[in-house]
Amino acid sequence: MRPRLRPTRLEHVVDGVRLRAQLSSAALDALGDEAEQRRRALDILKQALFRGRMIAKERLENGAGGIETARLLAGVTDEVVTALYDFTTVHVFRARNPTEGERLALLAVGGYGRGALGPFSDLDLLFVRPYKQTAHTESVIEYMLYALWDLGFKVGHASRTVEECLRLSREDFTIRTSILEARRLVGDEILAEELVRRFRAEVVKGTAAEFVAAKLKERDIRQERAGASRYLVEPNVKEGKGGLRDLNTLFWIAQYLHPVSQVDGFVQLDMFDRREVATFIKAFDFLWAVRCHLHFATGRAEERLTFDLQPEIARRMGYGDRGDAPAVERFMRRYFLIAKDVGALTRVFAAKLEAEQIKQEPKGLSRLLPGHRRPKRKKLDPGFHEEGGRLNVDGREVFETDPVNLLRLFRLADQRDLDLHPDAFTAASRCAGLIGSKVRRDPAAAKVFLDILAHGRDPQRTLSVMNDADVLGRFIPEWGRIVAQMQFNMYHSYTVDEHTLRAIGVIADIAAGRHEEDHPLATGVMPLIDDREALFLAMMLHDTGKGGVGGQEKAGARSARQACERLGLDRKRIEMVAWLVEHHLVMSDYAQKRDVSDPRTVADFARIVETPERLRLLLVLTVADIRAVGPGVWNGWKGQLMRELYGATEAVFRGGRGSDAAAAIRRHHENSAYDARVRLIAADGAADAWVRSMEDAYFTSFSDAEILRHVALEGKAAKAGGVAAEGSIRNDLNAAEIVVVAADRPRLFVDLAAAVTAAGANIVGARVFTSRDGKALDVFYVQDATGAAYGEADPRALGRLSAALEAAGRGELARAEPRRVTDFGRAAAFTITPTIMLDNDASELSTVIEASGRDRPGLLVALARNIADAGLSILSAHIDGYGERAVDAFYVTEPDGRKMSDAKRMAALKSAMMASLVEAEVTASKPRANLQKARASVAR
Repeated sequence: MRPRLRPTRLEHVVDGVRLRAQLSSAALDALGDEAEQRRRALDILKQALFRGRMIAKERLENGAGGIETARLLAGVTDEVVTALYDFTTVHVFRARNPTEGERLALLAVGGYGRGALGPFSDLDLLFVRPYKQTAHTESVIEYMLYALWDLGFKVGHASRTVEECLRLSREDFTIRTSILEARRLVGDEILAEELVRRFRAEVVKGTAAEFVAAKLKERDIRQERAGASRYLVEPNVKEGKGGLRDLNTLFWIAQYLHPVSQVDGFVQLDMFDRREVATFIKAFDFLWAVRCHLHFATGRAEERLTFDLQPEIARRMGYGDRGDAPAVERFMRRYFLIAKDVGALTRVFAAKLEAEQIKQEPKGLSRLLPGHRRPKRKKLDPGFHEEGGRLNVDGREVFETDPVNLLRLFRLADQRDLDLHPDAFTAASRCAGLIGSKVRRDPAAAKVFLDILAHGRDPQRTLSVMNDADVLGRFIPEWGRIVAQMQFNMYHSYTVDEHTLRAIGVIADIAAGRHEEDHPLATGVMPLIDDREALFLAMMLHDTGKGGVGGQEKAGARSARQACERLGLDRKRIEMVAWLVEHHLVMSDYAQKRDVSDPRTVADFARIVETPERLRLLLVLTVADIRAVGPGVWNGWKGQLMRELYGATEAVFRGGRGSDAAAAIRRHHENSAYDARVRLIAADGAADAWVRSMEDAYFTSFSDAEILRHVALEGKAAKAGGVAAEGSIRNDLNAAEIVVVAADRPRLFVDLAAAVTAAGANIVGARVFTSRDGKALDVFYVQDATGAAYGEADPRALGRLSAALEAAGRGELARAEPRRVTDFGRAAAFTITPTIMLDNDASELSTVIEASGRDRPGLLVALARNIADAGLSILSAHIDGYGERAVDAFYVTEPDGRKMSDAKRMAALKSAMMASLVEAEVTASKPRANLQKARASVAR
């Protein structure tokens, strides 16, 4: 990071005296021509404003602090606004003998009143009049507003009397907050002082409790709207949890209780010590620097730190690559550590208000009770007591005497369902350094920790507080390395530690039966798990290998072994945890990227898992891991794939694992297919020809009821020219199922997939079966752009899609539209290396092709077209997405039904598919280049 510059004096940026002299000269030179006077005045003010902003920008990029920059920008704006006011009242609408009604004061309110502005922040102004509006004051206000708009400001303004200000501030907390920070810029000083004095005496006095309650409620609503976690990977710097508004809320409350002037006036509050004040100012300074950089980089009031902006802001703030840590991830980790500090400050501040009788036990702000007696203490375990509905510690010496008490504090809070008293939280934070190697290897400490993690009432909440207090990272150093670690991709919504804590919470909820409707299998499996502690430990440690040597899985297993050895686990349990960490992605990979109806898929997975206990552990671990990635990532489609893989693998274990599990599964499929054919022919004689012509795998992929519907659809196709399609919503899969029966022909799958894509649907899975008499059954599982089942919001859409597929099945393709360049938006920030893998060992009957690269509309169709052009048949397609990256797997065969074997043809196919993937990456590089040009233009 760059060294800080020495603060600059405002007069070296904008000389207010000279600026006013220039305006007066311009007014006199164009005397009698109001339009020319205005034009000249605006030119002068624009130059001053531009110069001030450019100096602020240059200083910021050379290491000036965020607070300094925000104040410098506010100071520049002060000079421009006050000079405009003087110009307006002296040269345009001068009142030579002003009456009482022509008195006017101009105040900065809101953030501007606080004396801090972003480069493109709104300008909040309050014009204060003694009583009703006069023609003179109305003209002055109107002239100034139009001038400010012409200068490029977005102005929030009000014109009120003192009485109106007081009345409205009593009724509206937003207005009350803005006046709380009112600062006179220019105009009638007596009028401005009257407003501030009466506001303090008639509005603020005696209303602290209701104001604090309103601000905290407003904060909760805002955070819910912006994102309830402070660890969202695309944070809102202003409105998000852990952002500037949280600090502003603390400052407003402090200002209401103990009036101070500027941010560094925070030191005047007796309830805070120097360390907390320093943390506040450090966070405020950093967040303001990020916000100013965001505004300057985009040329607008951008408050969201999106993926495409993060590398640019990291560069501007002086972050560089270091080892395996890219600059953007180093910068974002710093951001999240600051957000963590803001969270700790908020916790301590809000809770300390209770010590001033502002809050009512045990949670939530209530009312001021000036004569309220100190809450009684209730003795709990040695060294701890309950005070005012919160858990407190008898003194710092409790931790100094026995550092294991740092862990016991949180276990007791969880057991008693108590919030921590601010003094206890502060003491724990400051004593976290007492946790050394001796404590980490203490069996008593290990037991307390495992009680919290695996047997606690609410492990997610308890571990989150431990994390905020730095106790968790001190006790488990492997965890400390992932605190606030950024995941620079569009798949994960949270930092590594926040994702993991949420995953632990999901397991606890599954164990408590709170996810039975969404996860019936995992809920049923949980009581059968023998080692609950191993499951929770594996979940906690599963991502500790991110960025480690040898890849995440291997590095994570090493970290898990180290942590478990320190905790004193026996060798068998250590290896179980390490195995789970190393293989925590295996089940999702097999379920989502492989064909579970293929015997080899199940056999290979069973060979990796080896035991029913590992299978149960891996299922719950996988469900929790995916569900905790972010909103909407888990859905019924993924759940069904998991259930199919689990059920097939469990059947292998139940049947006894022979020397060839695949052969055993194949025999099971053959027997199942024979039984199914007999049942279906008995149920419907019209099914005879259909079921006799279909391969064995078909009968393990669909239920009897589904097969009979296919038979009916085949009959419909025979009467309708050989093609029929129908769709239905599958709530259990969170997708629509579209079934197409048509005469098989080359490129049929490509044409059908293109029709689905043209309809705006996303294919999440596809299965293809061809009968011995040349009829194709193509089944597509599709969602809309929001991730919901396609057609759920508009049932007629399914009918239109079915008609389009029937036309495509007949070869009646719509005329191709001109190619449009895909707008990759935020995804353009990522460079993705495309890969193609051809595997002849993953399936007994097919060659498996896995293509991974940048996701884009039409990618599946392009890849399927490459396969069709190679003369191959697609038996099934498995589509998965990880944010900006798509991973598509195809099971293919040669025309004679065999696997690919010609090395030259395989190399040609790989080259063609790679070209389709590279095309997306090349297209995405254009928005990156254009973005860099645009930002360079803004900088100039």
